[in-house]
Amino acid sequence: MAKQSRALIELPPAVRALLRELGANLSIARKRRKESRRTWAARIGISEPTLARMEHGDPGVAFGTYATALWMIGRAQAIPELAAPQLDLGALESEVRVARARAVRSPISRAERLQSAGAARADRPRGAGAAKPSQSS
Repeated sequence: MAKQSRALIELPPAVRALLRELGANLSIARKRRKESRRTWAARIGISEPTLARMEHGDPGVAFGTYATALWMIGRAQAIPELAAPQLDLGALESEVRVARARAVRSPISRAERLQSAGAARADRPRGAGAAKPSQSS
């Protein structure tokens, strides 16, 4: 038997539980379709023992196998959403921390910065090609 990877040995308990739940859900989907393990395994392109391991949530089963099973039940479109940037709360929290740190360092509001930038533009002399204002007598 092949040596198990460290990632699988140190799998967080919460992830193990989620994989068991996914496997159980895939098993239910197969049974609701009245498919035998033999037929379902053949359709996925795996052996029956691998299907049994997948239905028990074995983390050693390749993700592609899980993805194919999801595709067979019409749920493969949800795979990209698993790591969608807009749903990445860890990155969002990090960006919020950075923004808050910036706000603490720079207490001037955006409106004040825009106002001072506009005043600075008004004080600048006009360019050489600019028309001079006409003076009326």
